[in-house]
Amino acid sequence: MLRNRVRSSPTVVAGGLDASSLAARFRRVRATTETLCRPLATDDYSIQSMPDASPAKWHLAHTTWFFEEFVLQHSLAGYEFFDPAYRYLFNSYYEAVGPRHARAERGMLSRPTIEQIWAYRAYVDEEMQSLLDSDALLPEMHAVVTLGLHHEQQHQELLLTDIKHLFSRNPLRPAYAAAAAPASRSPAPLAFVEFDGGLVEAGYIGGGFCFDNEQPRHRVFLEPFRIANRLTTNGEYLEFIRAGGYDRPDVWLSDGWAWVQREQCRRPLYWSDSLDEEFTLAGPRPLDPHAPVCHLSFYEADAFARWAGARLPTEFEWEHVAAQAPLRGCFLEAGTWHPVAAAEQEEGSRNPAPVRQLFGDVWEWTASAYAPYPGFRPLSGALGEYNGKFMVNQLVLRGGSCATPQSHIRVTYRNFFYPTARWQFSGLRLAADVR
Repeated sequence: MLRNRVRSSPTVVAGGLDASSLAARFRRVRATTETLCRPLATDDYSIQSMPDASPAKWHLAHTTWFFEEFVLQHSLAGYEFFDPAYRYLFNSYYEAVGPRHARAERGMLSRPTIEQIWAYRAYVDEEMQSLLDSDALLPEMHAVVTLGLHHEQQHQELLLTDIKHLFSRNPLRPAYAAAAAPASRSPAPLAFVEFDGGLVEAGYIGGGFCFDNEQPRHRVFLEPFRIANRLTTNGEYLEFIRAGGYDRPDVWLSDGWAWVQREQCRRPLYWSDSLDEEFTLAGPRPLDPHAPVCHLSFYEADAFARWAGARLPTEFEWEHVAAQAPLRGCFLEAGTWHPVAAAEQEEGSRNPAPVRQLFGDVWEWTASAYAPYPGFRPLSGALGEYNGKFMVNQLVLRGGSCATPQSHIRVTYRNFFYPTARWQFSGLRLAADVR
């Protein structure tokens, strides 16, 4: 039953949607998460394959916790939590909200059961839908709901990458779901497109949604640069391996070389020892030499670029190029859940020599440290912990991947991970200075 409105919420950067549009979007996003879980067996939901990954059950619960914690209790007088213990179990990193269960021990939560989590989602969805269908949602809460939906879309991608890692650790190497293998096609020859650089603007501008770390828009000076017309392929990365790239300290950053020695890395994550097969969400498949290489750490991407006589682009070079290209590519909706080879020709690009694959397929490592833009101010309250407190020791990735919902990505979107992270769909594009 709908309760009376109460106090207002923290301000969140978001575009305006009318109440009916927001309610429809809420249903779509929540339904997509549940659709992604349909191929899972009951036993799949609770297992945590490594500390960086989370069980599917935790993702389902945490994305529900967000709406209870930041919307319902602030919008409905006397709101009754489904289970007060869930406020502790499914908090991720919000210190202002309170204590939480240790991240590395999420796989120990055999209880609550997955059936209880489905009941939790149904309870919160009913409360949220009633709220969204009424006129009781405070205007400032529209922005919080929108943030929560984009937060859930982030977890849709994490669901897929975490399930992939989990299944890769199983000797049976099960498939998450059947998916037709993308057609193997020879990509366009690797070429570099030159840009003049100069004083450009970066950061989000407009009336739609963005995360706080995409603002404020500001000026950046770029030296003239060149950028590759497509992503680096498996075949090109295979040349690096066969040329002894993992045994050459001269092409690795010092920390990267220490990481390679410590972890004994010799190939991208999910490649077979024989270098002719890779594990995918559809199970093991022959390695397609034309498809973009993925599941690389920043260190591997940087080492390959140095070996190739190039470098990684900065995030501002990437954004300057991507702002001139159409936002399309291989996203979650394609259902391949794997990057595909670049087409010979991409229609609609305004570049004189098209720069392809800027969106979708794989997140592109950049050479830019994840840091605040000039004048950055985090959100007030607990939601201020969403991005700002992670602005140290991580690198920026751009463009989205084959597991990213298309409605979630923007030219200015800044993803960020530690340089050792490999379980995301992360790859690279080469860049170079103009001499």
